[in-house]
Amino acid sequence: MKEHPDSLDLLLEPEDNERLRNVCGQLDEHLRQLERRLGIEISNRGNFFRLFGAGEAVRAGREVLQGLYEASAHEALTPARVHLFLQESGIDALLAPGEAEVPETVIRTRRGLIRPRGPNQAEYLHRVMTHDINFGIGPAGTGKTYLAVACAVDALEREQVRRILLVRPAVEAGERLGFLPGDLSQKIDPYLRPLYDALYEMLGFERVAKLIERNVIEVAPLAYMRGRTLNEAFVILDEAQNTTPEQMKMFLTRLGFGSTAVITGDVTQVDLPRGQQSGLRHAIEVLGDVEGLSFTFFNARDVVRHSLVQKVVQAYDQYDHARRDEPL
Repeated sequence: MKEHPDSLDLLLEPEDNERLRNVCGQLDEHLRQLERRLGIEISNRGNFFRLFGAGEAVRAGREVLQGLYEASAHEALTPARVHLFLQESGIDALLAPGEAEVPETVIRTRRGLIRPRGPNQAEYLHRVMTHDINFGIGPAGTGKTYLAVACAVDALEREQVRRILLVRPAVEAGERLGFLPGDLSQKIDPYLRPLYDALYEMLGFERVAKLIERNVIEVAPLAYMRGRTLNEAFVILDEAQNTTPEQMKMFLTRLGFGSTAVITGDVTQVDLPRGQQSGLRHAIEVLGDVEGLSFTFFNARDVVRHSLVQKVVQAYDQYDHARRDEPL
């Protein structure tokens, strides 16, 4: 089984800059819309497009892009029109599971068993258990961070690693760390709360506190990784879409002997300054053909939170699209 993402090249012809702008949308919003729906990544230069993701998903993406390019010749595309095109294109049939089954992986913690929900989570767990560097990419609620923490706890409990490192880039969504009260640790803690919550659920509050006190569990901003070599550690880089390409390279080259790294993120939720390339998106393109790394792409169908969450997200998307389509 291929453990790195499939890639597919597509040339949209005849080349027409107006039609390409129509297909991509303002600030590439139509491409981001396709990425969220299909669970793939799309990069392009002019009329040359490269799609990364699971085989069926990138093939579906190719068909959708070709269809949109044909439509762009005689109509102005909007997010609402792209949504309808996706609904009418039959992509759900194209994305029907058809890959070989993977062995079921069950994580045992002191608080109980953790089982994957759905084939994508099962594939993700299996890859994390069998690879040293793993990428989990997709929207919130798909379990990519929670399962990474579960694997880290399992490795620590079975003494496969000596410590767990939880790392996150300190990029704020509209706020500044300097204005938060407390020392650096207290400033960083809110950004690592999802990781803490998963640890508390699996190990209990008191044990987590003791492990942090003994530096068996370490939490740190990404900038503090520079110059270190991480041996016999399970390292989780969360919110990796907010790294720069230089930071991502720095992080990946910290890995030492006996260590495992899991990098999670959602490339549609980047908080970097406008114009700054996401290190996660860059890594997908640079490392896609590197053997020994694993990539797992999640999409909206993998969301495992309350059933209303997906409906809420869709309602907000539809509202935003309607507002953008209103005449000025």
